[in-house]
Amino acid sequence: MSLSSSLFSGISGLSTLGNAMQIIGDNIANVNTVGFKSSSFAFQDLLSQSVSTLSGTSQVGRGTALGDIQASFAQGSFESTGNTTDLAVGGDGFFVLKQLGTENLYYSRAGNFNFNEDGYLTNPEGYVVQGWALDANGDDTGTIDDVLMSSFTSPPSETDNMEVIVNLDSAGDDNSSGTDTSLFGAWNGTSSTPIGASAYEYQSSLKVYDSLGSTHDITLYFDKADTANTYEYIVTSNPSEDNRTFSPTNEITDVTCVADTAGSLDGTYFTLYDGAGSVAFWVDVDNSGTTIPLGASAADRAVEITTITTDMTDLQVASAVQLAVDGDLQFSATVNGAVVTVTDAGTAGTRTNANAGTSGFTMATTVQGGTATSHPLEGLLARGTLTFGTDGSITGTTLDKINTTTGGVTAQTTSDVSNGYYQFDPTFISGSPMSIELDFGLRYNGSAWVKNSLSTSQYASASTTTFQSANGYGAGDLEGVNVDVDGVITGSYSNGQLIPLFRVGLAKFQNTQGLFKEGGNLYSETRQSGSAITNKPGTNGLGSIAPNALEQSNVDIANELVKMITTQRGFQANSKIITVTDQMLSELINIKR
Repeated sequence: MSLSSSLFSGISGLSTLGNAMQIIGDNIANVNTVGFKSSSFAFQDLLSQSVSTLSGTSQVGRGTALGDIQASFAQGSFESTGNTTDLAVGGDGFFVLKQLGTENLYYSRAGNFNFNEDGYLTNPEGYVVQGWALDANGDDTGTIDDVLMSSFTSPPSETDNMEVIVNLDSAGDDNSSGTDTSLFGAWNGTSSTPIGASAYEYQSSLKVYDSLGSTHDITLYFDKADTANTYEYIVTSNPSEDNRTFSPTNEITDVTCVADTAGSLDGTYFTLYDGAGSVAFWVDVDNSGTTIPLGASAADRAVEITTITTDMTDLQVASAVQLAVDGDLQFSATVNGAVVTVTDAGTAGTRTNANAGTSGFTMATTVQGGTATSHPLEGLLARGTLTFGTDGSITGTTLDKINTTTGGVTAQTTSDVSNGYYQFDPTFISGSPMSIELDFGLRYNGSAWVKNSLSTSQYASASTTTFQSANGYGAGDLEGVNVDVDGVITGSYSNGQLIPLFRVGLAKFQNTQGLFKEGGNLYSETRQSGSAITNKPGTNGLGSIAPNALEQSNVDIANELVKMITTQRGFQANSKIITVTDQMLSELINIKR
C-alpha cells in the first residue's frame, strides 16, 4: 500500500503552500514600500511514481513543489511629494547607485534621494546616485560617476554683450557745435559733474558685471547732430571706477574758420579755458566782442585780430587765427585748409574746454589733455554716431574707441565688429580689460547693416528706452535644485542663474527576472540578468524622470488577499490528507488485535 507516500504528498503541499503564504506575506508587508515590486509564484507537480494497474503501468503523483517565483516589474502609481530630489521612473529603467568607498553598483526603482552632509545625492541607506556632470551648455562631460555637489556657489560671469534699444526724438535740439565730437568734447571726467545736462538730448543707463561679479553703471548719452537724421552718442562709466592707464597728453582743439563775408565775423570770438576754469586765451575779431567770457579778468590774455578784414576767405581767416594763437607761448597752432589745430604747449592737461562766441568759429576738442593720474577722458569709454532713414528706422552706426595713449580716438571699421556688433573696452579691474559688444538693434552681416526685430529708432516722439539688457551676473549661493524629465539637475542660485549641474543616469537589463534582490530596495546584476545598459533618461528605451514624485509599491492588496484565502484553504486540505492518512494507518494496525 502507498499510504506512507500520501503522507509525504501532504507534507509537500503544506511546505509549498507555506512558502506561498510567505510570498503573499512579503507582498502585503511591502504594500507601502517605495518602489517595491511584488512577487508571484507558480506550483508544479513532482516526479510521478509508476504503479501497475490492470490496464498497465500508470503514474501517481508524489506531491507539489514551488516551481518559480517571479517579480512583477509593472509600473507602480506615483505619489507627489514636496521634495525636489524625490524622483520616479516612468517606464523601464533603474536608478544606478554605488556604495561609497567601493566600485559595487546597485540598481533601484526607489527614488527617495537627498543630498548628504558631504554633498552626495544618496538614498536613505547612503548609496550614491550615479550620473553625468554637465557643462554650462547642459552637455554631458566625462563618464557616469557620483552625483556630488562640490560647489554651492555660482561664480560670476563677466558682461560681454549689452543691448540698448531707444527711440530718439527726431525733433531733438541740436546741442552740437557743428561736428559729431560735441559730446566727446563736453565730457570731463575730472569734474564732479562730468557732463552738463545741456550737452545731451537723452541718456540711458544699465548695469554690467566685471570678472569678480561687481556691478558698474554704463551710461549712454545721445545728442542730435547737425547732420540730418544723425545722432551722436558716447559710452561712459563712473570716472572713479575707470582703471584704464592714461598717458599724459596736451589738449588739442580744432578751430574751423569761415569767410568774413561782408564783415560777418565782426563781433565774433573764441576762448580757451585753463584747468581752473579761467580764460587762458581770448581771440576777438576787430575788438568788437561784447560778451566777456566767464572768468575773464584784466590779467587774462586777449588778442584782437585786426588783420581779419571784410571779405577775407575762410583760408585767409584761418591763417590769421593761426598766427595769433601761435604767437602765444602757451599754445602752438597749425593750419590745414580752414581748420586751425591748437595744441596746448604747456603742462599736460592745463585746459579743460573751449567755446566759440556767436557764429564765427566752430570749436571741436579732438584730444582732451590730462595727466596720467587725472585725465578728462576718465570714464569716457567710446563715442559714435547713429544714422536713420527718412522713415525713422536705424540704418547704420559707427564707434570710435578712446586712445588712452594719445588722448584721441581710434575709429573702428566693419572689420572690427564681433558677432556683428562694435565693441568697447572698459577696465574696471586693473590689468583686466573687458570687451563688451554694443547692440543698438542693428547687426552687420558681413556686407551690410541689418535691423533686428527690435531696433533703435528716430520717431517724432519723446526719447525713451524701449528695451535694454546686459548679460553677465555676480556670484550667487545655491538656493535649491530642480530635476527635469530628462534627469537634468539644475541649480537655482541667489544671483538668478539656473545652471545645469548633473544628469541622473538610468540602467536597464535584458532579463530583469535575473536580478538579485539585495534588500533595501536594491538589486544587483547577475549572469542571468546580463550587464547593465546605462544611458540618459528618455533614450534607448529607458523611461523618463518624474520629479517631485515617488513610485509606490505595485502590490495589488485585493489580489493578495484572495491568494491568501486560496492558499489557506489549500493548506487546510493538505493537512486533512495527513490526518486522514494517519487514521487509515491506525485502522491498518488494528487489523490484528
